[in-house]
Amino acid sequence: MPAGVMNRTVSVVLPCFNAHTYLGETLASVRAQTFTDLEIIVVDDGSTDPATQAYLSTLPADIRLVRQENRGLAGARNAGFRAARGRYVLPLDCDDLIAPTMIAHCVEALERAGADYAHAQIEVFGDQQGIVRKQANFFEQLATNQLPYCMLIRRDAWEQAGGYDEGMRLGYEDWEFNIRLGAIGFTGVAVPEPLFRYRVRSAGMLRSLSQRHHATIWRHIRARHRDVYSWRGLVRTWWQWRDRPATHPLSATWMLLILGCLLPGAVYNRLFFLLHDLGKSRREA
Repeated sequence: MPAGVMNRTVSVVLPCFNAHTYLGETLASVRAQTFTDLEIIVVDDGSTDPATQAYLSTLPADIRLVRQENRGLAGARNAGFRAARGRYVLPLDCDDLIAPTMIAHCVEALERAGADYAHAQIEVFGDQQGIVRKQANFFEQLATNQLPYCMLIRRDAWEQAGGYDEGMRLGYEDWEFNIRLGAIGFTGVAVPEPLFRYRVRSAGMLRSLSQRHHATIWRHIRARHRDVYSWRGLVRTWWQWRDRPATHPLSATWMLLILGCLLPGAVYNRLFFLLHDLGKSRREA
């Protein structure tokens, strides 16, 4: 890559597979950013819907369109990261939104803290409403998918972590990727403002597919990262992160880790989402 290209430029990567309904709104939220040193990349992940194909063919020339055969969300994000020219990359699904100052705040927070990724707090809209607050505590991330997928990530951190696992077609590929980031030693920083707007739809991938297979996917993640999830690894990680900000008490993380090892998958799923639903009732209005 020519000298000077990799500066503070942010590449926004939007995977799209047969889902153009909200893409215009999403693109408008990116164009409205106060941080202007950015590029927009839309990855057409083998869309077969004629309406989506027609919409993508009319995208303005300043939006880079990457086309590929269908490889799933992880594969589409990886393609966008590979095509990115920026030092930082922001993955954004084609039905979610970002507030005008989100990228500016994340760049500032990341560079001020010397971190490798930054995320904002989440405003949920659509079938649910509220504010969801998250912290970048790696130990907590081992038990629950705490970090939003929409994080500003240093491109070289993505490269060193090996990108998203394209074999995870049931979802949670961002969770496994974030665990790999933490296992390598990369750290994140949380922006306190709710600048990421996450659209909740009953037919969305997380609700319709990933949650049904939550325990199975988490078992796969634990198997892939045996050193991290060994008792010695867990104690070491807890010790390193015990005094850092966390979304929930780390005692709750220990409880979930122990129950996940002891309970059958179906039982753990029911318990986990019971606790998840109780947590939703405490979201800020």
